[in-house]
Amino acid sequence: MKALLIVDMQEGSFTPATPRYDAENVVRKINLLSSLFRKNGDKVIFIQHDGTQEHSFIPGTHGWQILSSLVIHPEDIVIAKTANDAFYKTDLLNTLKSWRINDLFITGCATDFCVDSTIHGALVNDYNVVVVKDCHTTADRPHLRAEKIIEHHQYLWENLTPTNGTISLVSSHDLIFPL
Repeated sequence: MKALLIVDMQEGSFTPATPRYDAENVVRKINLLSSLFRKNGDKVIFIQHDGTQEHSFIPGTHGWQILSSLVIHPEDIVIAKTANDAFYKTDLLNTLKSWRINDLFITGCATDFCVDSTIHGALVNDYNVVVVKDCHTTADRPHLRAEKIIEHHQYLWENLTPTNGTISLVSSHDLIFPL
């Protein structure tokens, strides 16, 4: 079975003060993918950061909420996390095992923090990872523009030595409209 992981697509990360690269398109494509996954009987898993220890993304606040522009269905799974890696001290691993999920399609925010850490966590746990290369985003950093951060991380992911699982990068178009 497959799962679409949607990492930290929360209101607090998408404010005018922290614009995210190509955010509107990323959200649109994630909604298309999540619809396809549900239609195929696969799981859609939202990862939601609890930043209480950083005094942000506090459960129940507006910033903690999953983006209102993302479609969430009752059968979708929401997993809370407190560190960058969605596997660290969460129910994600047990959830994946209980549904016999082997293939993870990873999307979300921020490319250089939680998305990257979750990809590494998935590989360490021997999952087959597909990074949806046009469905993750980040903000500009003091030393590097968001578009270059995304380009750099995609280069790294394409060239990682995998564990027992695999890693590949695929566009949402190729997943939605396969040949």
